[in-house]
Amino acid sequence: MSYDALLWLSFGGPEGPEDVRPFLENVTRGRGVPPERLDEVEQHYQHFGGVSPINQLNRDAIKAVTAELDRQGVRLPVYFGNRNWHPMVEDTVARMAADGVRRALVFPTSAYGGYSACRQYDEDIARARASVGPDAPDLVKLRHFFDHPLFVAAFADGVRAAVATLPEQARQDWRLVFTAHSIPLAADAAAGPPEQGGNLYSRQVTEAARLVAAELGVDAYDVVWQSRSGPPQVPWLEPDIVDHLDALHEAGVTAVVVCPVGFVSDHLEVVWDLDTEARDRAAELGMAFARSATPNNDPRFAELVVELVREQTDGAQARALSTFPLIGCTANGALCATGCCEQPRRPAPAAEA
Repeated sequence: MSYDALLWLSFGGPEGPEDVRPFLENVTRGRGVPPERLDEVEQHYQHFGGVSPINQLNRDAIKAVTAELDRQGVRLPVYFGNRNWHPMVEDTVARMAADGVRRALVFPTSAYGGYSACRQYDEDIARARASVGPDAPDLVKLRHFFDHPLFVAAFADGVRAAVATLPEQARQDWRLVFTAHSIPLAADAAAGPPEQGGNLYSRQVTEAARLVAAELGVDAYDVVWQSRSGPPQVPWLEPDIVDHLDALHEAGVTAVVVCPVGFVSDHLEVVWDLDTEARDRAAELGMAFARSATPNNDPRFAELVVELVREQTDGAQARALSTFPLIGCTANGALCATGCCEQPRRPAPAAEA
């Protein structure tokens, strides 16, 4: 099928101190998040000068994908749009229409299913098209890729590189810990087509961890969660990474390697929750700590994106290492299945993804 462009669709992030509060208000609009929680999160951003790495990481990735498309002879311009900060997806889709784009593929910067990781991107697409009106291009969102061999290989190599940074005496005895963004249990229960029994997000994360561990030849590992932001009375996926470090310390573990398998780039939640809070806690406990990189700047990530594109443009065979169904490819904001990944009643802020 013929396409005119590729839209790179992401979460967005502030690029200066004055951007932080309005960005956070965009993220949490309509969700009843108390101002004091925004105050707390705002300080995380201000700790880094009010700049999230996510927009620049996306620009770097777009440059790499553009080069890979050219290398493979796929002539598609790449546009960049965000859900929560500039460039806003509504503005980008308007520019695409003005440029004469009639049909485009969409790459969302999340490998997984679930409301914030998948369905909300469908909503972004539908909202952007509605804002442009009848001249809006058709937009086809690409599928989940948590089990793609290139995604798994990039994470596995990231873990190997992280192990090499541990003190020499710790490199023979370390614990592998995978993390992903926590979500409310109710939201996870609603994730995925109802006939599949829900919990699609947590099951996919667990499967991605299993695949990376298998690639490494590691039998013992943990899957934990990070970045919880909801009220304490609402149950979320647990354990939290910092709490888990305490438990590992009590069990006698002296070195950990943390792999943020739930994220595609080293954005602020990775840098704050893992490189700051988790690393600091490990140091307090006297544990050696290393964090593996995400795939965003790995050349295989650009190859992966182009493979997903060619599944649609050229009928290329879809590659996956798990038995999960290939889902997530939707047109113009349509849902994969009725009732799939429904919005929780009052969802907490989504991850930067």
